[in-house]
Amino acid sequence: MKCTGKQPGTERGRTRKKNNTANKKRVSNTRYQNQRLAKKKKRRKKRQAGCLTCILIILCLASAGIYFFKQSSAKPEYLAEELEAAEYNKSLYREGSLYAEELCVASNDISSDQIERISGIHAAALFDMNNKEVDFSYNIHDRLYPASTTKILTALVAINQGNLDDMVTVSENASASSFAADEQICGLKTGDQLTLRDLLYGLILYSGNDNAVAIAEHIAGNMEAFADMMNEQAAALMATNSHFVNSNGLHNEDHYTTAYDLYLIFNECIKHQEFMDMISADSYTAHITEADGNTSEMKLAPTNYYASGEAPLPTGGTVIGGKTGTTSEAGNCLILLDRDKAENPYISIVMGADTKELLYQEMTAMIDSM
Repeated sequence: MKCTGKQPGTERGRTRKKNNTANKKRVSNTRYQNQRLAKKKKRRKKRQAGCLTCILIILCLASAGIYFFKQSSAKPEYLAEELEAAEYNKSLYREGSLYAEELCVASNDISSDQIERISGIHAAALFDMNNKEVDFSYNIHDRLYPASTTKILTALVAINQGNLDDMVTVSENASASSFAADEQICGLKTGDQLTLRDLLYGLILYSGNDNAVAIAEHIAGNMEAFADMMNEQAAALMATNSHFVNSNGLHNEDHYTTAYDLYLIFNECIKHQEFMDMISADSYTAHITEADGNTSEMKLAPTNYYASGEAPLPTGGTVIGGKTGTTSEAGNCLILLDRDKAENPYISIVMGADTKELLYQEMTAMIDSM
């Protein structure tokens, strides 16, 4: 029997083969598309990461540029204040990093086999001016009340800011009657007229508190303005551990200094011949025209015991002169310019001695060690 039509089984087989082939192609195409998508995602992530990195680099560079611009455009005075504060806080200038070629520097106590530290002394120091060395130091950075050693700064401001030949009229504030009985005075009266030079000799030699007020009022108009000038002068000398509120050193809780700051101030003072003339004088006569027109003279002599003969002179050197200071709160203080036997200059300081005897005992020990 001859078949003239297609067999059903064969047709179904061919259809299945076609379907399988189509399915394989679809799967293959899907895999290929998925692979392409995955590659695109990877490339996109790389580009995004690259962009983020570039943005971060640009932001960092911009921040650095702004910082350096601000630093370079900062005001000079701001930078100077910042530097000064940093240098002082780190005590670098005391260790020789600032003004090392001009100053004696020490950050800690320095002992000496030739100098015995006496109990009853708060601070002491001996400065070798030629060699720029601290031969001995004890508590030289402790804040202390300076009493009348304050007056070396008063004299320095007056010498820098005033004319020593100026005629000064004494106010009621500066008259001797404005002071307590135990406060050192030269005896000025309201209406007295004398030169600024005469006032300064009375200030340094005889430690007149009335002279200190008359000087302050003449130079600055009032005590507060003069104290501002004192603090400005101290800061200019890097005596930044000090604060002054008056020109005479009468006690005030907010009026203090250190032995080292006193050295810095005194070191500047002795650069002025006028100051050297004052501290080295054995005596001085001030000429006064009183309010009624009469004239009088005032004889002035140094208050330190070496000059008055009340303490034996040191044998290791010569005392040129300096300034005393005494209050119940400050104790007994003394700062001196000395010379050794070879005429080399030294500055010696004692602060806060319990008695005059201890003050000169320690001072003599330091001078004898030169």
